[in-house]
Amino acid sequence: MSISDRTPETGHYDTSHSIAVRRFHRTHGMLPPAVENQDVQLSRCLQQLSRREKSIDKYIYLSGLRNTNVHLFYRLVTKHMTDIAPLIYTPTVGDACLQWSHNYVQPEGLYLSYSDKGHIASILNNWPQHVEITVVTDGSRILGLGDLGINGMGIPVGKLALYIGCAGIRPEATLPLMLDLGTGNQELRDDPLYMGSRREKVSAQEELEFMDEVMIALNEKWPGIVVQFEDFKNPFPALERYQQKYTCFNDDIQGTGAVVLAGIINAVKKSGVPAKGQRAVFMGAGSAGVGVAKQIVQFFVQEGLTERQARECFWLVDTKGLVTDDRGDNLAEHKKYFSRHDNAGKQYKTLAEVVDHVKPTILMGLSTIGGVFTPEILTKMGGWNKRPIIFPLSNPSANSECTFEDAVKYTDGTALFASGSPFPSVVHDGKPLQPGQGNNMYVFPGIGLGTILSKATVVTQSMIYASANALSTALSASEVAQDWLYPEIARIRDVSVIVSMGVIRAAQEAGVDRETRIKDMKDEELEKWVRSKMYDPHGETQRVEQEVHSFIEDVAGKGAMRGSNL
Repeated sequence: MSISDRTPETGHYDTSHSIAVRRFHRTHGMLPPAVENQDVQLSRCLQQLSRREKSIDKYIYLSGLRNTNVHLFYRLVTKHMTDIAPLIYTPTVGDACLQWSHNYVQPEGLYLSYSDKGHIASILNNWPQHVEITVVTDGSRILGLGDLGINGMGIPVGKLALYIGCAGIRPEATLPLMLDLGTGNQELRDDPLYMGSRREKVSAQEELEFMDEVMIALNEKWPGIVVQFEDFKNPFPALERYQQKYTCFNDDIQGTGAVVLAGIINAVKKSGVPAKGQRAVFMGAGSAGVGVAKQIVQFFVQEGLTERQARECFWLVDTKGLVTDDRGDNLAEHKKYFSRHDNAGKQYKTLAEVVDHVKPTILMGLSTIGGVFTPEILTKMGGWNKRPIIFPLSNPSANSECTFEDAVKYTDGTALFASGSPFPSVVHDGKPLQPGQGNNMYVFPGIGLGTILSKATVVTQSMIYASANALSTALSASEVAQDWLYPEIARIRDVSVIVSMGVIRAAQEAGVDRETRIKDMKDEELEKWVRSKMYDPHGETQRVEQEVHSFIEDVAGKGAMRGSNL
């Protein structure tokens, strides 16, 4: 390809590039003349962020930066992960989704509408890059916000930004994918600025038929692509239909379960109560709640319980009360596994009643009901347990079942705490206490990276469990000493390496890996290899400089050879 044939890409508009590189990329003159170092670039970005008071305005600025200077954006993310992650994903992404159609500026990701049925493959051909991983949603259950239709595109966009920033998957290898299958949200359909199709949500059968075409087309276009399902109102049918056939997983079910399990593994150790003595009450019996509970069952089995004994350690509560066999309603299929049969005909209709009945050691919240872990319930948890395990996991913060401050206050500082959304630290008895955050970003980037690098044909349950077990071992000595349940977010790149290695080893043990070069590597060698495969935005400028200079030298050398042959 000649220089004149090249079209500049977003990563080429980088003020850290030398004049020679700018000439090569045909961006010379399209950028201010100064060649800046990366610290100056980041300083400007941080100043511009600080001038924006609202989180949604910061999100919009960051989206613009990602779409115009992708490597600078990821330098900012990786250098300031703790501060930037909440702005590009939860909790800010919830507001971004609510306002998606109103704030729309530029194309991001790919939209597949039900009206495109029969032509999915041709639409995928419009995507210019080779894709290794996609995050797919139909927008029908975005966080705790409900059916947002195509406005849910902020979720795949944000999620993939974390795959890139946390695990080093290259930006051009990712595809945010929105399935526009209609919406049951009448307010959206009546909104003149809504950018999705204005039709009722298609039936479950129609959705599955559409999904069949999507999955076939994705794997024909990009064989072995990793498909992560996200925020489907009913996520089980797709996962059950495809998980043995394609390389896919559902983060709401499996990722949430894995990250919570990692926290539970560490919390159970710190509580001093063995698995057989644990009693877990779950407020929330949806797909995420059941997925989390099943992951913990697997851990309890690993600790020596039978599956039946492990299952009987759980009491699930939904909007109608304790989930029981004889409650009189038609239980959803996914709830039946944990349905109680030992209630002697008595129905417990509120969380408070269930808590008094069970006297739990673990209180888990996946209900999106803010404040449902009341001061009374928290006080009882502190009275019954030396170290009560309290995990209010609902997002965003307003939907959290309790705050860290309340958990500390009403358990007299004894709670082993993790939440889904971030909370500030608290001082108790003169000692600063740091809340754990069971954020899926601890595991899903590593699951994705490990699956890609091992070239796994499917994502097995053993790979998901391995991600949780690996995460539980990723704390530093200092973090363990401070009673933390999860590592510091600032170390997420190192954590993702550990998680991805666990996933790779599990894929190898299950015999689903196809990357034969790493089968016999020792852990130290494998870690070095994994790190070498990770995208590093801080090294992009140097990499591009080297590539351009090598290209120019090669062209000059060939020109000299042609001249000598005349």
